[in-house]
Amino acid sequence: MQNSLENLQKAVKALSTEELARFRRWFEAFDAQRWDKQFEDDVRAGKLDRVAEEALQAYQAGKAKEL
Repeated sequence: MQNSLENLQKAVKALSTEELARFRRWFEAFDAQRWDKQFEDDVRAGKLDRVAEEALQAYQAGKAKEL
């Protein structure tokens, strides 16, 4: 894994300005999709239930406001 990361770092450093911009756009979309999937998986697994309940209780108690 370390060798792969080092190879990737070298490849990124060697990109032209235009290639780096394309890579950055691709990686941003890739990272967002991964984050969205992890969030959805956590929601389905109930990992956010406690936090959501606390937020609703705070709102109902007047300790929070709508955005």
